Amino acid sequence: MKLRDFLRKKLTDKELKLVPRAFDIVGDVAIIEIPPELKKRKRMIAEALKVMHPRIKTVCNKTGERSGDFRLPDLELLLGKDTKTEHTEYGCRFRVDVKEAYFSGREAVERQRIAKQVKPGEKVLVMFSGVCPLPITIAIFQPKVDKVYGVDLNPKAHEYAQENIRINRVPLKVNAYCGDVREVCPKLGVKFDRVLMPLPKGAHEFLDVALQVVKKNGIIHFYYWDREDHLYTNALKIIRKEAKKAGKKVKILSKRKVLPYGPRVWKICIDAKIG
Repeated sequence: MKLRDFLRKKLTDKELKLVPRAFDIVGDVAIIEIPPELKKRKRMIAEALKVMHPRIKTVCNKTGERSGDFRLPDLELLLGKDTKTEHTEYGCRFRVDVKEAYFSGREAVERQRIAKQVKPGEKVLVMFSGVCPLPITIAIFQPKVDKVYGVDLNPKAHEYAQENIRINRVPLKVNAYCGDVREVCPKLGVKFDRVLMPLPKGAHEFLDVALQVVKKNGIIHFYYWDREDHLYTNALKIIRKEAKKAGKKVKILSKRKVLPYGPRVWKICIDAKIG
């Protein structure tokens, strides 16, 4: 049953149209974005979510876009006491506090898509790696990977990344670093077969770093966001412009939608081979 259907007898038709169609579930925490017009109905909506999904213990209302150096959303606690949780997907376990580190359960399919492309012996870099869901997924589903490096600025995310590496038993395959990717990545002294840039708002500012550390004929997975009417145009212009500045060629391997960001707005991914 959909949330709107569940609330049909409790809200007016006008209110029902404003109830969000989608929400995130991370472990036993639900994150929903309730519009200001439903301010007086927030508790009711949160309780409905909990009834519909009995495993949910905490419900948070997203009151603002991701912001700040760590790109964290503003979350208002509606139900429950604890925003710490453990999320499982495809046999991987990820511990996170959703108020202190970004994590999206809806990107599980994208993590699988990337992991299945990684070949034995590859060295992989994940920029903006958060609590390390991508590095860990890659290490588990491609156990013959040489090494996966994760870099993130958020010290709290880094703490959870180290814990997640331990509980998933991949310390020999995944290295996590805390710091600015612009400073950390060149100092690693590694040329990578594959570089992932899963931050859709702002990743383009670090394409020069990715192009600097990727091997010849290596692959960059570049994430961006844009409107549906020109979905890939700007992202393709940016990656081609930066590659030209670096004296490198680009071959676009694929482009795809990842997640909806809003009405007719999508997070996208461009897979590109760098020659």
